Amino acid sequence: QVQLVESGGGLVQAGGSLRLSCAASGRTISTYAMGWFRQAPGKERELVAAASSAGSTYYADSVKGRFTISRDNAKNTLYLQMDSLKPEDTAVYYCARGSRGIAGTRVSEYDYWGQGTQVTVSS
Repeated sequence: QVQLVESGGGLVQAGGSLRLSCAASGRTISTYAMGWFRQAPGKERELVAAASSAGSTYYADSVKGRFTISRDNAKNTLYLQMDSLKPEDTAVYYCARGSRGIAGTRVSEYDYWGQGTQVTVSS
């Protein structure tokens, strides 16, 4: 079993920054892909960024150049640095562990999920 706990969400003005953290316990994350998803009210959960076990990264077009995903395998922790935030970034953000080392883009390719952390960007 893997437990994932997100932190770092909050309320920020447009143009501001937040750093999300996802602490994993139970098993190491080093051999698995990890991802950040988000879900806004009335919308489907979508992948924001992912990092493979080998270190390659993927970003949704909507966040390229503004968000940075990173992982500290020694601390068993995943991060998401979010800069130049926009009101449309408002959502609940979820950390997830992939079922394999390659980073997938679909919800079904991730088997453990955190409870989520709210990010609200005011205009």
